[in-house]
Amino acid sequence: MTEKGCWKRPVELSFVMRVLFFAQLQDVTGCAATELPSTSPLSRDQLWSALLEQFPGLGAHRAIIRLARNWEYTDTETCFADGDEVALIPPVSGG
Repeated sequence: MTEKGCWKRPVELSFVMRVLFFAQLQDVTGCAATELPSTSPLSRDQLWSALLEQFPGLGAHRAIIRLARNWEYTDTETCFADGDEVALIPPVSGG
């Protein structure tokens, strides 16, 4: 793109989600939270792919982890977008 003869870099939008890890997932990832950048909203599978790329150890726990977006549990159709707070919640027991 040019503006008065000058090349202008195209704008690339970046989305950032805050991802929270609880209980043993903090040991697996080495942190309680991280920011996950993306150039577009993510499906559940895309979110998992991005998380596993950064934290491969989560793969062993994927089948038992519940995802929540903005304080609500998600389903398979949920999309994750800019500004969302995503929580990875392992099984818990009460007493």
